[in-house]
Amino acid sequence: MKNWIVACLVVLLFFIARSSFGQAIPEHVSNDAIYEFLDELASEKVISIHSAIKPYTKQFISEKLLEAQQADSLLNKRQKKEIAFYLKAYQVWDGKYDNPYKDEKVNLLNKYSDNAAISLTHTGFVYRDSNFAAVAKPIWGTRYRTNDNGSLTHFWGGAEASATIGKHIGVWASVRDNTVSEILNWPGNFTRQDGGNYKIGLDGQNSGDYSETRGGISLGWKWGHVSLSKDHVQWGDNQHGPNIIDSRAPSFAMVKLHLKPVDWFEFDYLHGWLVSEVVDSTLSYVSQYGEDRQVFRPKNIASNMFTLHPWKYTSFSLGNSIVYSDMGGAHPAYLIPFLFYKSIDHTLNHTIQNQNSQLFLNVSIRNIKHLHLYGSMFVDEFKKDRVGNDTLHNFFSYKGGLRLQNWPIPNVSIGYEFTHTYPITYKHRIQATTYATNNYGLGHYLLDNSQEHYISLTIKPISRLRLKASYWLAFHGNEYAYDGGDRDIDAKPVLQDKTWQNKTFLLSASYEILQNVYFKLIYENTNIKGFDVDGQDAQYYLDMYTPAYYQGNQQTISFQFNIGF
Repeated sequence: MKNWIVACLVVLLFFIARSSFGQAIPEHVSNDAIYEFLDELASEKVISIHSAIKPYTKQFISEKLLEAQQADSLLNKRQKKEIAFYLKAYQVWDGKYDNPYKDEKVNLLNKYSDNAAISLTHTGFVYRDSNFAAVAKPIWGTRYRTNDNGSLTHFWGGAEASATIGKHIGVWASVRDNTVSEILNWPGNFTRQDGGNYKIGLDGQNSGDYSETRGGISLGWKWGHVSLSKDHVQWGDNQHGPNIIDSRAPSFAMVKLHLKPVDWFEFDYLHGWLVSEVVDSTLSYVSQYGEDRQVFRPKNIASNMFTLHPWKYTSFSLGNSIVYSDMGGAHPAYLIPFLFYKSIDHTLNHTIQNQNSQLFLNVSIRNIKHLHLYGSMFVDEFKKDRVGNDTLHNFFSYKGGLRLQNWPIPNVSIGYEFTHTYPITYKHRIQATTYATNNYGLGHYLLDNSQEHYISLTIKPISRLRLKASYWLAFHGNEYAYDGGDRDIDAKPVLQDKTWQNKTFLLSASYEILQNVYFKLIYENTNIKGFDVDGQDAQYYLDMYTPAYYQGNQQTISFQFNIGF
């Protein structure tokens, strides 16, 4: 039955798409440079964007760059150069299907025909004709760190390719193998480092490697697109990690839907297949060769976001999600994009042992030129009886921030962000329905009962060069178990004692040599410590939340060179 539902939806969307043009290939959320640049242009009121939902598509980025180029009088010299630089690469996705080499705008290493070449601008092979466009490029990178605890290396390599077929179909795929001399992001660590499903080093070594494969296929039309992909997403405006959906965890398979039928409304939905890593003993078995075959319990997420744009530079978003398991796989009710999923859960599970549902909202205001004000809230559990009660609290996380760009000094931006998360938020008493995949949390990287202040100063003296100074003070309070047996779980003190604290000052210089080819120099002054709390010593909490390499007071210098992400 479920297969018929999916087939009918695909057929319906195909007939919708026949009447209009549209393609959709995502630009991965790790491409900080282009996302920050679009955010800058939006704060200058040169373009308008909905920045709470990422990734954007390459086609959307191309459209916004062309729109900004037309507003020549609103741009400074550095911005004009950056627009020209990025347009050279994104023009292959603009849908015009003209010859990308006719004006010699693209730096070529080898031109095979009027449609195909190896291009420095695209850092790989590029092809385009009236029916097909494709870019294939290598991925390679290295990062070297050194501090008083020694030196660490991280190497990664692979390849990626993207293509559009006709007027409506987009496909993309990438694979990269990562090798690290010491793992710096275990599940539960308080770090912005990307997580991976590691194969651990031999003889007890803390080295490891992991493979990350992403890709998908999309069907697009003028006012929306639908896709089947394995990728990362970010939900929630932020400068130092969202608190709704983050991209730190390994990518997971999902169906996504984006609709924008009018200028003042848009809608986003995803249904994902998460990795629970909870062993199903009834399906696990021992092979004929004596090896254990462990089978994980199925785990899914359904999430939606409704966004209103009452004014051109203002957005209000409201959505909900549910993480569910033990439903025999994907449930048809959660494949309906527009519903309130907690109510469905009350129908399907009438006992207290229900699924894990959430509410969230996001506000983004850019009505004052140069200034972006934003805020987001993630609500894990809410009861009205707790409101106004000093001894009880609801389970939610809230974030607020601002970013002032190009005023009063051109090419300079300053930012501030505050995040506060109450105890038990992001936790759940049923292991197979936690707000996580591969045991990496999908919410804010500091998890529950935590707080963070983040400030930054960014200077862009010339095109493609970013100099950034940032500082954050983060701390985590008492660690509370959520096992279902504690009936006073909503009375746990909020940040009563510190168990862990991080003071970090970071300086970085990044230059984009070619499109997606970077050289970076990073200096980190970190002071990360634990505290003796609740019968545990400081080292216990340090080991729980921070890899040994960054524990204590450290000054770390990093060099990075990468082609692609």
